[in-house]
Amino acid sequence: MAQIKKRDLPTKLCVVCERPFTWRKKWEKVWSDVKYCSDRCRREKNKTQAPQ
Repeated sequence: MAQIKKRDLPTKLCVVCERPFTWRKKWEKVWSDVKYCSDRCRREKNKTQAPQ
């Protein structure tokens, strides 16, 4: 079985801090739904959105 290099894993940009983050095994089944790089960014999501 061939190992996948970390540099070859998919990445996304966090919607809060706009930093790239890499796929993790625990996100395997929900990768399409992952938006935040960390719990901190998930908690901060409402503070960064401008009032409409």
